[in-house]
Amino acid sequence: MNRTIRAIIAVIFVLIIVFCAISIFQSLGKSLKFDITDQKLYTLSDGTKAILSKLNQPITIKFYYAKTAALKGPDQIRYFNNYYYFVKTLLEEYVTAAKGMIDLQVIDPRPFSDNELQAMRYGLRRFAITEEENFFFGLVVQTQFGVEKIIPFFSPERQNFVEYDISYLIDTAITRQKTKIGILSSLPVMGEDVSGYMAQMMRMQGQQPRPPWAIVEQLRQQYEVVNIPNDTNDIKDIDILLVIHPKNLLEKTLFAIDQFILKGGRTVVCVDPHCFADEPDRMAMRVQGTTMQNSDLNILMRNWGLEMPKDTFAGDRNLALTASIISDQRPEKIIGFLNLIQPCFNADNVITANLNQVRVLFAGVLTEASLSDEDKQEESIQIERIPLITTTNRGNSWSVSSSMELMFPEPSKLMDRFIDGIEPVAMGCLVTGKFKSSFPDGIEVVVEPNESESPDETEDISDDKKITKHVTGLTKAEQDCAVVVFADVDFITDALAYRDFFFGKVVAGDNSALLLNAIDDLRGSSDLISIRSRGNFRRPFSVVDEIEQQAETETAEEEARINAEIAGFQSELKSILASAQEGEEEVIGSSILQKRKELELKIHQAKQRLRQVKMKRRERIERLGNVLRNFNMLIAPAVILLIAIILGIRRSMRKRYYISHASDA
Repeated sequence: MNRTIRAIIAVIFVLIIVFCAISIFQSLGKSLKFDITDQKLYTLSDGTKAILSKLNQPITIKFYYAKTAALKGPDQIRYFNNYYYFVKTLLEEYVTAAKGMIDLQVIDPRPFSDNELQAMRYGLRRFAITEEENFFFGLVVQTQFGVEKIIPFFSPERQNFVEYDISYLIDTAITRQKTKIGILSSLPVMGEDVSGYMAQMMRMQGQQPRPPWAIVEQLRQQYEVVNIPNDTNDIKDIDILLVIHPKNLLEKTLFAIDQFILKGGRTVVCVDPHCFADEPDRMAMRVQGTTMQNSDLNILMRNWGLEMPKDTFAGDRNLALTASIISDQRPEKIIGFLNLIQPCFNADNVITANLNQVRVLFAGVLTEASLSDEDKQEESIQIERIPLITTTNRGNSWSVSSSMELMFPEPSKLMDRFIDGIEPVAMGCLVTGKFKSSFPDGIEVVVEPNESESPDETEDISDDKKITKHVTGLTKAEQDCAVVVFADVDFITDALAYRDFFFGKVVAGDNSALLLNAIDDLRGSSDLISIRSRGNFRRPFSVVDEIEQQAETETAEEEARINAEIAGFQSELKSILASAQEGEEEVIGSSILQKRKELELKIHQAKQRLRQVKMKRRERIERLGNVLRNFNMLIAPAVILLIAIILGIRRSMRKRYYISHASDA
């Protein structure tokens, strides 16, 4: 056998060995994966693993992605390719963890195919790219009993919660039970239900009824949502009550909420000392002069050990955002517009442990209620208050004399009045325990004669033939109650919790996640809670923020000195005018003119100093960016160069070794 044939056979055997090795490692490697991402984005959370371990029936997951169509689409569509690979990899982890209970089907629905027809039948969102090509990016979960759950479209802004969405579909598909949420609000959160004459008038004026809030639409994707009237006298047949901006509620409605909670009903309450979403009615303002935009449930909250003081707000210089509350207003830092980040969330509670960013707008302050000594002693044993969201240690509360100050707020004045604190201020709390009723003696309810149901109840018939009925209920809870209270309503509005995107409204930050986490915790789904905010793809620029904060502090001190100089010159001018005598007007005038020139010169010099400080801040940030960019560009060549140097040294050492041994031989 000559040399050429031996070489050919050797190459063939090498190829066979390589092919076999690849096949073997592909099979064995599925259990030997390593997730090296910082937040373990490709590793299933414990909550998902717990849900998958409870699978008692096989399920089918159909993952639709128009991969071929995406290659023909615009940049906005091709952007989804990376997201597709992320979801596909995550679904493969589901298949591995489910141990044969999940059948994953990845489908590319081509035009006029049965797959495309099925995708449309399931209700997946379709976007036309060409006359024939349609773009799909959704998921269907099917059980052997015919239950179908879908994700119509994977929005890129919901990438943080994609594991939760998939796990929720699996969990609800196998349990078949849907949580029922009742919403009681003085705001049109459920949208305007307009019909008949009013609908016709709105169409004539080119107006459309206001749609439901985006948070309500998001809730409807996961729960059954019903409206609770503001004048209700009984709350029943719901699992969780969501009270949003309870403004001027009737006593019978307050009593209904009180009894629902005492009977063990889980409740989320959103109150607000000044709700910007509660836009005042122009006609009411003309008649009354002003309208209140605040709400509270202090009459009930005091028995939960909480209280929200009127016209009092949470503030924090470190968290204040720059914005314009009023149109055409110059953006300024607003002490009441806070961007809550990691230190502001309770890391020991599942509702907030994994949140990263929540924005609140003029949130109130939750304080411990003033109770009698007897109530305090009993309440401290039975009631537990757990802060969920707070300011930093430098946060503090601040107040206004009346709500009129916030109709046209001046951010600079509010910021100047704010005094830093030494401990966090709570804006959200979880309260558990056995509560007392706020209406231990019951209430008097006026009803129509035909509404009287119990002949044994005490009734007083007045002249207008109305019946006053005395209604009583529980005076104390027989089982543990659970209520989550947030001192802000604006944080779940479309303006703060969502933003417009190419395909509609999408989640912004963790505002909606905070509310949904609270609901999931109250309904007892701790497995889902551990999933929702597991990983966040937004990384904070802590170093840059510190540089900007330091530079702003230097600027603030410089501005304070300038204002002090201006105030001193103005005081001196007033003193000169006050001491002026008759016949000295010309001298006084020249003196004033000279002082004015000195003042203008001082202001000009101070502004130059301010510009220098801001220029230094910009240079420091740009210098940091250059260092980071150069580091990212040079790290790969540096590693390759280091490996080449090590290999070169090793080769040189081996060469010397062989030469020395050859000479000895």
